[in-house]
Amino acid sequence: MTISEIKQLLKVDDVQESLLTELAEDSRKGVQQALKAYYSRIAKQHQLKQAFDDRFFYERKLWQDNYKTIAGVDEVGRGPLAGPVVCAAVVLPEDFNVIEVNDSKQLSLEKREALFYQILDQALDVSIGIKSEKVIDDINIYQATKLAMKEAVLNLQQMPQHLLVDAMVIPVDIPQTKLIKGDAKSNSIAAASIVAKVIRDRLMITYDQAYPGYDFSHNAGYGTKKHLAGLKQLGATPIHRKTFSPVMEYL
Repeated sequence: MTISEIKQLLKVDDVQESLLTELAEDSRKGVQQALKAYYSRIAKQHQLKQAFDDRFFYERKLWQDNYKTIAGVDEVGRGPLAGPVVCAAVVLPEDFNVIEVNDSKQLSLEKREALFYQILDQALDVSIGIKSEKVIDDINIYQATKLAMKEAVLNLQQMPQHLLVDAMVIPVDIPQTKLIKGDAKSNSIAAASIVAKVIRDRLMITYDQAYPGYDFSHNAGYGTKKHLAGLKQLGATPIHRKTFSPVMEYL
């Protein structure tokens, strides 16, 4: 076989052991490089799968205790100077297999977008809760986040039997587990973080078209250099959080 043909064969995950043994005895440098790349890819895939299985620890325990519908809940947008806080609630099936789902902050824009559609395809239920900058200014970001989380849970088609929540307690009469850095500990919370992040980023891209000059499509409302320059030059927009510093300086 040519090296090109060998590389093609090694693109699959379940290469026969007999072929791997044969290739290990092939003295061609290109073959050994291809074999090394194959083993490296398989090892990385194994690590991803193991980490994914570990992030089902809480869900698995609850499933074993006969909780059939478990919603992961997470928020995005507590820190920005502009735009809403967005929360998502996601109910995953026991056979969910999108192993790259992880804390949205650890993923690239392209990866989040790809995983977003895979989550929607496999999830049993997905919903969103959004609280505007006006609500944030009226009752503070912490309380607004709790209300957005509550809204996301209540918007689910069927009330879950248990909630896994990232670092908060939601004011609903449903048993829940609060997990610090939950998006790195639970696939359900991680899936919710991805959904919320993608939705909020898309909202901020729309706001960038409505209010140009602040670079919202790239900074999502966070206080970057371009955003602060826009505030200084243009002042605050209707979507800025007026109780947040330094926005109040430019009202």
